[in-house]
Amino acid sequence: MIDPKRHADNRGLIESVLRYVPGFRGYLEKDYRQEGDYLVRRWIADRLQRSKRALDEAMMTLVEAGRIDQLPVWERLKTRLDALILRCRGSVRGYSGFFDFVQVDITLLERVYEHDLALVQQAETLAAAIERAGGADAAPHELLQQIDALDRLFSQRAELLGGLRDS
Repeated sequence: MIDPKRHADNRGLIESVLRYVPGFRGYLEKDYRQEGDYLVRRWIADRLQRSKRALDEAMMTLVEAGRIDQLPVWERLKTRLDALILRCRGSVRGYSGFFDFVQVDITLLERVYEHDLALVQQAETLAAAIERAGGADAAPHELLQQIDALDRLFSQRAELLGGLRDS
């Protein structure tokens, strides 16, 4: 699982030395925050993308069983999942003014990382639920609710980052 707090543990010797150069440290930290933002969003999108295979299989099972009347809700589920994946992938790296700060209040940064952890955990829960879905016994409406909840959490992340920009 991604741990954005460990970015600093993986930097090279040159970066460690350059962090002592006045002004350079802020640029490095900004770069780490931007990279962490990108990694979290990419991981979520990739994990959700992998889970889509189970949706295709569930839909094929419905077709094979002659239950095509149930396909529209599964198509809506797949469309909403695709939209969320595109939203995660489509955000520009470091899209918030928050990532432009040279110095960031560590308490605020902790809130962002806690929110990112919640996003990653909820994405994993959703992907696992999709992968367990079978055409016969699955509850696509519950999966739609989970997608909507993850989408709202992603929106809250944008609001949180926007709020940090203003603080």
